[in-house]
Amino acid sequence: MLDIKFVRENPDIVKDNIKKKFQDEKLPLVDRAIELDKNLREVKSEADNLRSNRNKVSKEIGALMAQGKKEEAEATKQKVTQYAQRLSECEKLETEYAEELKKVMMVIPNIIDPSVPIGKDDSENVEIERYGEPVVPDFEIPYHTEIMERFNGIDMEAAGRVAGNGFYYLQGEIARLHSAILSYARDFMIDRGFTYCVPPFMIRSAVVDGVMSFNEMESMMYKIEGEDLFLIGTSEHSMIGKFIDTTIKEEELPLTLTSYSPCFRKEKGAHGIEERGVYRIHQFEKQEMIVVCKPEESNKWYDVLWQNTVDFFRTLDIPVRTLGCCSGDLADLKVKSLDVEAWSPRQKKYFEVGSCSNLGDAQARRLRIRVKGDEKYFAHTLNNTVVAPPRMLIAFLENNLQADGSVLIPEPLQKYMGFKDRIVPVK
Repeated sequence: MLDIKFVRENPDIVKDNIKKKFQDEKLPLVDRAIELDKNLREVKSEADNLRSNRNKVSKEIGALMAQGKKEEAEATKQKVTQYAQRLSECEKLETEYAEELKKVMMVIPNIIDPSVPIGKDDSENVEIERYGEPVVPDFEIPYHTEIMERFNGIDMEAAGRVAGNGFYYLQGEIARLHSAILSYARDFMIDRGFTYCVPPFMIRSAVVDGVMSFNEMESMMYKIEGEDLFLIGTSEHSMIGKFIDTTIKEEELPLTLTSYSPCFRKEKGAHGIEERGVYRIHQFEKQEMIVVCKPEESNKWYDVLWQNTVDFFRTLDIPVRTLGCCSGDLADLKVKSLDVEAWSPRQKKYFEVGSCSNLGDAQARRLRIRVKGDEKYFAHTLNNTVVAPPRMLIAFLENNLQADGSVLIPEPLQKYMGFKDRIVPVK
């Protein structure tokens, strides 16, 4: 959410930003926000004057009563009644204007960083750099669920009977590999100085409103019926929510946290044949990074975060590339975002395995996360995926599959896999 003062003083910049995001239908919201802000400030000023006048007249009544001038005092009381009636009207208008202004401001998108490429959707995202050499072996690589089935490692049929489409059972060596990757990701981030956290897996609506746009919430979040609770779609939600209505001492920044959680997502819509299996699912687990920092340090931390993901995948010998998200692909709260994509030897292309985002002060403004330095200001927040299996398992299995059907275990994972250097299929 933008600062209304910024919108008031820079309407052309805000409108130009909306055009860059190809959301022209939101252009009238800028003028509406300015109008509501004007009305709100005027009615606040009138209310303040009424309170001041009411207090003065109340003192006059006391003085008149003390002088025995009861008739004059009674006449003056009429003024107090009139002030009180109009004040009540002003306070009602003030609430109405403030509520509508907040709704409008929550929909106006954040100002994107100048480095963000301009484009309508993810097809216009821009490749930045590749890490590692993509390899296509001289043997056929099966679909990832077929690889897992050779290890008796997945049962989607039973999961469908239990929970419906979009769920799975992982078992045996594949389940162990899934847990090993998460354990390695946890220790990888701890070694890089991040504090490990396990957050609540449900959050209240006030936190939902603070961490994401309404459209994101509608397409992602599961609501708990009869409760003011939502299942989290990522631990970023509850980790940023941890600081709602708090003031952080400037000397305590930056806060660098890495969190584990299950994630629950509706994943509405059709996604294509390459996203069957465990590519797009309703439940998965993830290791995340979160940073709360000073505004002037957020761009530096943005680069640190995505580099951590690249480094993590490269320690497992998985080729990756970074992709700058274009303006039309950015969620409304984001200043800029970068995807990390892993190489798929079977598809002979890269696919998304993580996303790094700088949200500026948008979440902090919504959640009232302030920093106390020489003066108070809103913090900047960032988040990034370390790893999100089972999707990451697709890249791992394809890149480590051998011609005999076995899967190599890179050295960093071996201690989490009983010191095995490979797993062997049972089928």
